[in-house]
Amino acid sequence: MSEGFLGDKVYEGLSALFGTPGFSAGAKLPSENALAERFNVSRPVVRQALVQLRTEGRVYSRKGSGNYVSEKPEPQPVIPFGAFHNIPDVRNFLEFRCSLEGEIAAQAARRCQADEVAAVHHCLLQWEKAVAAGQSAIEEDIAFHTAIANASGNRFFALTLAAINAQSRFAIRLVRELSGRALASRLDDVRREHRAIDAAITAGDADKAKTAMASHLQNGIRRLFEG
Repeated sequence: MSEGFLGDKVYEGLSALFGTPGFSAGAKLPSENALAERFNVSRPVVRQALVQLRTEGRVYSRKGSGNYVSEKPEPQPVIPFGAFHNIPDVRNFLEFRCSLEGEIAAQAARRCQADEVAAVHHCLLQWEKAVAAGQSAIEEDIAFHTAIANASGNRFFALTLAAINAQSRFAIRLVRELSGRALASRLDDVRREHRAIDAAITAGDADKAKTAMASHLQNGIRRLFEG
């Protein structure tokens, strides 16, 4: 079972516990080690689930103290971006992502929180593993960008990125189907671009992170429209 699925397992397992004895609002969660043992997973997998829960406002952390259960959050409205109408619509979408995700990556680098940076790197490795196995790696690509949004510490960034996941999946598939370049060559380029983003965030270099992310997405436009 992939670590992405294991992260979902922990996320769903903790979600089911919220509101039960010991997991009511304000209760302190067990340590990462205890949760890893409880769900039979590694600590990085537990961190991945906790980052997602914090982004959703269902868990909050106290520095030096641990993680706590939040009050039940209000339902989040869905942003109605809708489907693409034509190819220019796809270009506009990718240009929108350049601006949005460039700033997201910069903010992630500015905060440079160890557990969230580790989650970004973990998702990069999962993407590379999926590519090496000959898989589509689309969900792993989405997870990498999602981890960066979570690392920004701004829930509005994270929520906006989550709202365009369907469009992002479509755009990735479209690039692969319409680009004139061989898939292996394109994936090599994407691997280098992903690693540059990851390295800049890990180094806490906001300018390089923003440039690397914008370059990655601009290259996606070129791969689609210029072959």
